[in-house]
Amino acid sequence: MLNVIESADLTGTRDMAQTVVPHYVNDKGVDRIKVGVKEFQCMGASPPFDHPHVFLDMGSGTQLVCPYCSTLYIYDPKLAAEETEPEGCVYVATEPAGA
Repeated sequence: MLNVIESADLTGTRDMAQTVVPHYVNDKGVDRIKVGVKEFQCMGASPPFDHPHVFLDMGSGTQLVCPYCSTLYIYDPKLAAEETEPEGCVYVATEPAGA
Protein backbone atom coordinates (compact mmCIF):
# COMPACT_ATOMS: atom_id res chain seq x y z
CA MET A 1 0.00 0.00 0.00
CA LEU A 2 1.06 3.61 -0.52
CA ASN A 3 3.13 4.99 2.33
CA VAL A 4 3.30 8.69 3.07
CA ILE A 5 6.53 9.49 4.84
CA GLU A 6 6.45 12.50 7.09
CA SER A 7 9.62 11.97 9.08
CA ALA A 8 11.66 15.10 9.65
CA ASP A 9 15.42 15.21 9.54
CA LEU A 10 17.47 16.71 12.41
CA THR A 11 16.73 20.26 11.27
CA GLY A 12 12.98 19.69 11.27
CA THR A 13 12.60 19.96 7.49
CA ARG A 14 11.55 17.34 4.98
CA ASP A 15 13.39 16.52 1.79
CA MET A 16 11.40 16.07 -1.40
CA ALA A 17 12.55 12.45 -1.60
CA GLN A 18 10.89 11.77 1.76
CA THR A 19 7.38 12.60 0.53
CA VAL A 20 5.23 10.34 -1.63
CA VAL A 21 2.48 11.98 -3.69
CA PRO A 22 -0.71 9.90 -3.62
CA HIS A 23 -2.10 8.77 -6.98
CA TYR A 24 -5.86 8.41 -7.25
CA VAL A 25 -7.98 6.58 -9.83
CA ASN A 26 -11.71 6.57 -10.51
CA ASP A 27 -12.27 3.03 -11.80
CA LYS A 28 -15.72 3.05 -10.19
CA GLY A 29 -16.84 6.03 -12.27
CA VAL A 30 -18.15 8.02 -9.31
CA ASP A 31 -18.70 11.75 -9.64
CA ARG A 32 -16.80 12.67 -6.45
CA ILE A 33 -14.00 11.23 -4.33
CA LYS A 34 -13.12 12.35 -0.81
CA VAL A 35 -9.38 12.42 -0.12
CA GLY A 36 -7.19 13.23 2.89
CA VAL A 37 -4.63 15.39 1.10
CA LYS A 38 -4.73 18.58 -0.95
CA GLU A 39 -1.88 17.72 -3.34
CA PHE A 40 -2.08 14.54 -5.40
CA GLN A 41 -2.07 13.03 -8.90
CA CYS A 42 -5.21 12.04 -10.76
CA MET A 43 -4.83 9.20 -13.27
CA GLY A 44 -8.49 8.92 -14.31
CA ALA A 45 -8.62 5.13 -14.46
CA SER A 46 -6.06 2.42 -13.84
CA PRO A 47 -3.66 1.67 -16.72
CA PRO A 48 -4.04 1.06 -19.58
CA PHE A 49 -7.18 3.23 -19.48
CA ASP A 50 -5.59 6.15 -17.63
CA HIS A 51 -5.55 9.74 -18.84
CA PRO A 52 -2.40 11.89 -18.63
CA HIS A 53 -1.36 11.90 -14.99
CA VAL A 54 -1.93 15.40 -13.66
CA PHE A 55 -0.67 16.89 -10.41
CA LEU A 56 -3.53 18.70 -8.70
CA ASP A 57 -3.26 21.16 -5.82
CA MET A 58 -6.32 22.45 -3.95
CA GLY A 59 -4.35 25.26 -2.35
CA SER A 60 -6.50 26.91 0.33
CA GLY A 61 -9.68 25.39 -1.12
CA THR A 62 -11.39 22.13 -0.24
CA GLN A 63 -12.59 21.00 -3.68
CA LEU A 64 -11.05 20.57 -7.11
CA VAL A 65 -12.23 19.14 -10.44
CA CYS A 66 -9.79 17.14 -12.58
CA PRO A 67 -9.54 18.86 -15.98
CA TYR A 68 -9.32 15.51 -17.80
CA CYS A 69 -11.93 13.21 -16.23
CA SER A 70 -14.08 15.78 -14.37
CA THR A 71 -13.88 13.87 -11.09
CA LEU A 72 -14.63 16.19 -8.19
CA TYR A 73 -12.08 15.72 -5.40
CA ILE A 74 -13.16 16.84 -1.93
CA TYR A 75 -10.70 17.29 0.93
CA ASP A 76 -11.67 15.48 4.13
CA PRO A 77 -9.13 16.02 6.95
CA LYS A 78 -10.42 12.88 8.72
CA LEU A 79 -8.97 10.70 5.93
CA ALA A 80 -5.32 9.64 5.67
CA ALA A 81 -3.45 9.99 2.37
CA GLU A 82 -4.02 6.32 1.58
CA GLU A 83 -7.77 6.48 2.29
CA THR A 84 -10.59 7.56 0.00
CA GLU A 85 -14.37 7.64 0.09
CA PRO A 86 -15.47 5.57 -1.69
CA GLU A 87 -12.76 3.06 -0.84
CA GLY A 88 -10.44 1.67 -3.50
CA CYS A 89 -9.47 4.85 -5.33
CA VAL A 90 -5.77 4.85 -4.35
CA TYR A 91 -3.53 3.56 -7.14
CA VAL A 92 -0.73 1.28 -6.02
CA ALA A 93 1.79 0.31 -8.71
CA THR A 94 2.41 -3.42 -8.81
CA GLU A 95 5.07 -3.24 -11.55
CA PRO A 96 7.79 -0.72 -12.40
CA ALA A 97 6.79 1.82 -15.03
CA GLY A 98 7.37 0.49 -18.53
CA ALA A 99 7.48 -3.16 -17.43
